[in-house]
Amino acid sequence: MKRILLLTLPLLAACGPRYGMRVPDDMVKKLPYETRIELLEAENDLALAIDKVDQASSEILRARDNIRRARSRARAAEDELDRAEDNVSKEVAQLTIDEAEARVEYLRSRQRLNVALLEVEELALRCAFARFELARVTAARKSKVEGSEELDPKEFEAQVAECDAAVKEERADLGSDTAEEKAAREAWEAKKAALAKKTFDARTSPYVENL
Repeated sequence: MKRILLLTLPLLAACGPRYGMRVPDDMVKKLPYETRIELLEAENDLALAIDKVDQASSEILRARDNIRRARSRARAAEDELDRAEDNVSKEVAQLTIDEAEARVEYLRSRQRLNVALLEVEELALRCAFARFELARVTAARKSKVEGSEELDPKEFEAQVAECDAAVKEERADLGSDTAEEKAAREAWEAKKAALAKKTFDARTSPYVENL
């Protein structure tokens, strides 16, 4: 994890000036060992923020695969409908099409939410980076490291506060995407239940596939 942080910090700093105020690394290297230990909590928070970004990215890839599978399932159901020779088979095939199409719509709405969540987690990572830098400047001034007197902790505190406020605002904006995802899921669940009921309401029905 330490190596990941060392690789990530320069990347974050290079992303632009937004919440990118930093304490010079040379100054941190002069900190006493016991003071560096005090930075572990902020470092762990930064590592957790990195993990959340990775998880959000993975969820987008997983949803993308599920959408492809759902589309393929819908096309297969349409072929079954064309081949159906009796009313029961036709009804099951049509219910399968309805379920597959509803699944695609649900997964699309879920993907929109996933993308929005990733953007929030990426911003939250910058906030964790800002808190990490605040911890570093606090430690440097506490240890009276040469040059630290030129760094104003209030500026670093303001950076954290501004970033946290932006994250809070973006999370609040997720409401519409969350509501759409919930409605689409409920619509899919209804189609899935209708299909399951027609195929003996079996949870292991070959016609009903869970995510």
